[in-house]
Amino acid sequence: MPPDTRPLPELVSFLETLTEPHILCDRDYRIIAANAAYRASWPDGRNVVGRTCYDVSHHYSVPCDRAGESCPLARSLQSGQRERVLHLHHTPRGEEYVNIELSPVRDAHGDIAWFIEKMEPMHVARGVSDHRGLIGRSPAFQRMLEMIARVAPSDASVLLQGESGTGKELLATAVHEASRRAEGPFVVVDCSGLPETLFESEVFGHERGAFTGATARKPGLVEAASGGTLFLDEVGDIPLGMQVKLLRLLETGTYRRVGSTELRRADIRLVSATHRPLKRMIAEGSFRQDLYFRINTFPIAVPPLREREGDLPLLIDSLLERVAPKRRLTLAPAALRLLCAYPFPGNVRELRNVLERASLMCDGDVIGPEHLPEEVLHPEPEAGGRAPGPALGAAFTQAGDVLDLDEVQRQAMLRAVRSHRGSRRELARRLGISERTLYRRLKELGLLERGAEDTAET
Repeated sequence: MPPDTRPLPELVSFLETLTEPHILCDRDYRIIAANAAYRASWPDGRNVVGRTCYDVSHHYSVPCDRAGESCPLARSLQSGQRERVLHLHHTPRGEEYVNIELSPVRDAHGDIAWFIEKMEPMHVARGVSDHRGLIGRSPAFQRMLEMIARVAPSDASVLLQGESGTGKELLATAVHEASRRAEGPFVVVDCSGLPETLFESEVFGHERGAFTGATARKPGLVEAASGGTLFLDEVGDIPLGMQVKLLRLLETGTYRRVGSTELRRADIRLVSATHRPLKRMIAEGSFRQDLYFRINTFPIAVPPLREREGDLPLLIDSLLERVAPKRRLTLAPAALRLLCAYPFPGNVRELRNVLERASLMCDGDVIGPEHLPEEVLHPEPEAGGRAPGPALGAAFTQAGDVLDLDEVQRQAMLRAVRSHRGSRRELARRLGISERTLYRRLKELGLLERGAEDTAET
């Protein structure tokens, strides 16, 4: 490194005072220093100083923006400001989503010379099959996850809108667990299952003698969620008469138990979810517009399964471990192709049901087409087809830059190897190619040694 580009010792020393993992990079993506918190995240003791950030974090051979990712360093060079992104990093614990906050540091001449990068793992989401948490790598999934990462640290009200079965409660849990209220309670209100006569009592609580059958004082769900998050599932099903009382809670932060004159203060963070078209309901007069504006501070669109290109195999592996934990079930290539061609109108919930039924129908270890239900084998025309994948469109960035296609192909194969548990022969069968072809592709892409090691480890 030339002497005039060497960072001040004070800058390197400053990193050591920070409790979160931080690294210092130069304009050429080289890691100059890593603080103790970052080094502690690599228990194998591997040395990262002198290597590029994209090699350490992604195992890429080129910068992120040449491999189809958003590169905060390149963006910061262009904007001259701090940049934030959500990236999928390789860690000793496997692939994890990490919030990246990168700040430029200028030299005595006012030019950007270095970058300080802060990393906060998002433990509720992963890019490989896992027993819990959010799983996915598709662009639609990552856009949604980035929105969750943005809003979670605040107390803003969140509205999750998506089709039935997309996992909105799991997403609400992710918002809670990534927030400052993570140590507090997470309380779910199933709005579709509460009749109007019970809604107020269940949500706000009641005093003894407030109504027939109220033999004792009962705290409500708002009180139970104090210090944490209140999740209103299917908020579009709340009766009109109760909507005004919920609005008063959100506007004033106060409420009264049924049968009480005492004004109580609520300490909650509100997350709502619905599959209903709330704007249309407002026009029809079945949902209050003022309540909509209150719960819709930060809307997040939850993508249906058919729009999560490439996530299906990951979800299948994870769900098979949940529905048949004592068996090592896999899918035959023909069965996987059928599932990939099916639109799944019931989304992840339907996928789980299909796999659970298939696991009961299968006596061996490999689920074939004969174990799948009729609607998957012969979908009805009105069910529609899957949305077309990105195909050639994925070969270009939004800015019109051509991607490094060799690197994209290399990463796709690397992801297949890393998400596979079993032998190379089983991986070849899963990909629908011969073991010789798999060997040749790994060798061509420079993944043979790493692929063999990863496959052996799993």
